[in-house]
Amino acid sequence: MKIKDTFQLVTVAGEHMVIPIGEQSVDFQAMITLNETGAFLWEKLQEEMSEEQLVCALTDVYEVGKEIAEEDVRKFLSILRRKNILES
Repeated sequence: MKIKDTFQLVTVAGEHMVIPIGEQSVDFQAMITLNETGAFLWEKLQEEMSEEQLVCALTDVYEVGKEIAEEDVRKFLSILRRKNILES
């Protein structure tokens, strides 16, 4: 899975925000702000990544156990799916 090209992560004054670009901006009704971990996962999803690869990347960079990383990745991906941000 990966992020659709119609969304972009921008950082303004230390805040990470997801914004729609192009035609997607007409249909997208909310702004998404991300914490540091969310921004990290977003960057990873610029390329095709599996859920397991995201979990491994999270545990490699952050001091977090696998179970917590799995839960965090599941929650993050669930939000992206609900907002229709991931490519099918």
